[in-house]
Amino acid sequence: MEAYKQEFVDFMLDCNVLRFGDFTLKSGRKSPFFMNAGLYVEGSQLMKLGEFYAKAIHNTYGDDFDVLFGPAYKGIPISVATTIAYSKLYGKEVRYCSNRKEVKDHGDAGILLGSPIKDGDRIVVVEDVTTSGKSMEETIPIVTAQGDVEIVGLMVSLNRCERGKGDKGALDEIKDLYGFETAAIVSMNEIIDYLVEKKVIDDELKGRLDAYYQQYGVR
Repeated sequence: MEAYKQEFVDFMLDCNVLRFGDFTLKSGRKSPFFMNAGLYVEGSQLMKLGEFYAKAIHNTYGDDFDVLFGPAYKGIPISVATTIAYSKLYGKEVRYCSNRKEVKDHGDAGILLGSPIKDGDRIVVVEDVTTSGKSMEETIPIVTAQGDVEIVGLMVSLNRCERGKGDKGALDEIKDLYGFETAAIVSMNEIIDYLVEKKVIDDELKGRLDAYYQQYGVR
């Protein structure tokens, strides 16, 4: 695994964002691990998070895009932090945009926060993690309703490497359904291999992870 991915795994553990235990996911699945991007709360954490996203986006999609869109709610700080990091690391000014859960009808009215989206914009969507792809069902119609735009791709922190609604992984399902590329900074398979080697994951936990992926993993 590349060094920057190892650094990102260590970063998630240091911030207590990636945890192991017994968790019930929004999908109803019982999982032996959980990632909560809402625990990135300090300035230094958000700065590093934005830099990891910026590097992954730069390496995966290049610089030919205009807007970073972060779906409410956890995508909002990710989009802001990554926009700042992109300017710092690559000298490129991109705009951030997010959605509101409810349309605001006064003052800064509308469904969007941050920059408006206009015809011709090329957009990268940034999320924390996707398990079933449900968030994209809300996000993509909002983005595409803003004008003649192109979604370049989706970048998430973690590919959980488990099935979405069918037999394919959630990221592959999103790619097939919407026609844009999907990627993650790191995959759960890479994390498990790395943490087993570091002896952070013991035999008992490895057994529970194996059982989980036997049931929900991508075949």
